[in-house]
Amino acid sequence: MQNTFDKPKIRNTMPGMDKSVEPASESNRTLIILVAVGAAVVIAILFYLLMRAGSGSAGGGPVLEGAIRPGSPDWTQFKERIVVDSVEADEAKRALGDTVMTLRGTVRNFTGRTLNGLEIKATVVDHQDKSVKERTLIVIPTKQTELAPNKTVAVQVMLEGFKDTDDRANIKMEVTGFRLKE
Repeated sequence: MQNTFDKPKIRNTMPGMDKSVEPASESNRTLIILVAVGAAVVIAILFYLLMRAGSGSAGGGPVLEGAIRPGSPDWTQFKERIVVDSVEADEAKRALGDTVMTLRGTVRNFTGRTLNGLEIKATVVDHQDKSVKERTLIVIPTKQTELAPNKTVAVQVMLEGFKDTDDRANIKMEVTGFRLKE
């Protein structure tokens, strides 16, 4: 009498299935681990280089075309009436190990005329008042088209790539160029 609890034996009838699979040898495991570690290192290096290349400014930053700049006759007359105040900074560590600083300020237009172009330079300086990092940003017409008289615009600039050893003593935001609407 056959026991009903015994499982019936099933024979493998598929061609090629009667071959036995041997476990991977130690040298194959070592090779796979080395290739995986090597690929991870190459990917990490490429990622690091791409992040560094993106944070650099080889061209010196954007330039506002047709702007009134220092040395121009209108510069001294209008520059003191374009005020940058309430400048603050936040900083945060990134996974790459560097620090990112975000500078925020408010630009006020007391010129009596509408600004249709505004260029701002944000700078982090050391204790000797030398620039550690800086970035130029075109606020108008990039962020908004114009800034009417007696109006304000919030400006935010992100500076990347600070090391822990960088001497970051102070922050500055200043107007480096502007255009007045005719």
